Amino acid sequence: MKWLKSSIVWGVVLIALGILFLLQTFGILGGLLTLVWILLFGAAGMIFLFVFLTDRAHWWALIPGFTLLGLSALIALDWLFPRVGEAWGGALFLGAIGLSFWAVYFFQREHWWAVISGGVMFTLALVAALSSVVEGTAAGGVFFLGIGLTFALFSAVNTPQGRMRWALIPAAVLSGMGVILVAATTPLLGYLWPAALVVLGLFLLSRAFVSR
Repeated sequence: MKWLKSSIVWGVVLIALGILFLLQTFGILGGLLTLVWILLFGAAGMIFLFVFLTDRAHWWALIPGFTLLGLSALIALDWLFPRVGEAWGGALFLGAIGLSFWAVYFFQREHWWAVISGGVMFTLALVAALSSVVEGTAAGGVFFLGIGLTFALFSAVNTPQGRMRWALIPAAVLSGMGVILVAATTPLLGYLWPAALVVLGLFLLSRAFVSR
């Protein structure tokens, strides 16, 4: 993709951006300027995806590609449906970024680190989507559960060093914290702790009898 490195191409892009910013400052295009930005970000995202599709070695192009498409969708949603954009726009944009990392791992399995990045961004997208309908404590619990699930998935990923079994430890800790935070916002907590104590007691008794 030598044309992407051309100073002529980037010069034209910078001039176009400068003109758009000036038009926005002077208010010349009015409401049409929003449509221009939607098309501009969307086209830029498609260009990056085209770069990847023409040469799979350019896996990095997936990240700006999906991110710019998500930004274009966010602006369009906020422009056409302001209430929906206010409630779901953040989740849409964060989800698009997360999707870019999962796409990197799907097409280039040697980039196993993308699983963690994708899981974290998907978790943030879920928290953003639920922030308007759940309490802060419950949203924190969802965050810990999402990160815990991300580490659990990461433990099953094949890497050059083998499978990362150590990831099951933070997965269990974070998931446990998430369950506690979510349960703390519901009456379930009053039943959960006694039930956990009973299960733990039965487990200790069973081990004692089996050892004998």
